[in-house]
Amino acid sequence: MRLTLRVWRQRNADAPGAMSTYDVDGISADMSFLEMLDTLNEALILRDEDPVAFDHDCREGICGACSLVINGDAHGPERTTTCQLHMRSFRDGDTIDVEPWRAAAFPVVKDLVVDRSAFDRVIQSGGYISAPTGSAPEAHATPVPKADADSAFEHAECIGCGACVAACPNGSAMLFTSAKINHLNVLPQGSPERETRVLDMVAQMDAEGFGGCTLTGECATACPKGIPLPSIAAMNREWLRARRKVKG
Repeated sequence: MRLTLRVWRQRNADAPGAMSTYDVDGISADMSFLEMLDTLNEALILRDEDPVAFDHDCREGICGACSLVINGDAHGPERTTTCQLHMRSFRDGDTIDVEPWRAAAFPVVKDLVVDRSAFDRVIQSGGYISAPTGSAPEAHATPVPKADADSAFEHAECIGCGACVAACPNGSAMLFTSAKINHLNVLPQGSPERETRVLDMVAQMDAEGFGGCTLTGECATACPKGIPLPSIAAMNREWLRARRKVKG
């Protein structure tokens, strides 16, 4: 395959950025999108040019590090992570636009790399349990209704990639935050911090500058792990319940 890539290049957070055009040839349909970018970077290095910076780690769809907007879609045309997107999703001769996540809370560090530490601070504000557990408990020591266990597992699948924020026209982090809150709040182990968790995490999310949610649904459509849109409604109910309880 021969492709034309239009890639966002930005030297650092303070420098202006712009799209640069590159031609790549010899691309196999079986390559992942990141392997295709590796091929581009090898050619740039051989020409003594600065390679394109982009985030990656496991390349197995697990870690959430890969974060690219491809032809206007977070992670590209398939509902998967960028590292699991293969070039068979494109055609020979295609022009492909490659950009970083676009959100005020995710400032560009260089090229396609953005700073997603805002997610870390949201987690630090309440995405944990404080109950000492000692050694690993026996699996059936604390009975959990199957519906609650299924819900917790569904929300625990969130890998924190940020596609929900990148896809949202408002740059909202409601789907991410709701996944982390609902994962713990439905389990007995998460009960002690149930109210403070939702209040603190929502407050931190707002403090980080994420936009408000207008339920356009783009976040759930872009999520590679299928976190459902009703997760946001569940979090809102938790928030209202916690507010009423705190106010007495």
